[in-house]
Amino acid sequence: MQAILALEDGTWFEGVAAGAQGETSGEVVFNTSMTGYQEVLTDPSYAGQIVTMTCPEIGNYGVSSEDVESRKPQVAGFIIRDESPVASNWRASGTLREYLIANDIVAISDIDTRALTRRLRSGGVMRGVVATGSGLDPAALVERARSIP
Repeated sequence: MQAILALEDGTWFEGVAAGAQGETSGEVVFNTSMTGYQEVLTDPSYAGQIVTMTCPEIGNYGVSSEDVESRKPQVAGFIIRDESPVASNWRASGTLREYLIANDIVAISDIDTRALTRRLRSGGVMRGVVATGSGLDPAALVERARSIP
């Protein structure tokens, strides 16, 4: 399914839905960790933010109830480059995609997260919208991002 990330500066990225369907908005931030994506998702310091992971492949060790920082995910959305199709970990209770869907987290994959991170680093804090579905209008999503308080 198609997904779009739209930023308030007018930039938008087209990718693939990697979590729950729908739309989410918030401040777009990045995390450069190679591991710990489940900890990031549940870290209260990321509450209400759309988190970009710069590591190229995310999800390869699945999810586990032992790897949470709080009782539930805190992020507003999640952005990744490549979603691992396999959860290879003896502690894994499921895949990252299953976790995102079960916790109603809208996510996008198949975009250049390093280019996005460079834009955020040089342009400063930006508000953004991630939406999934067909017939998405990037210009309308940019306008929604600009209207976020």
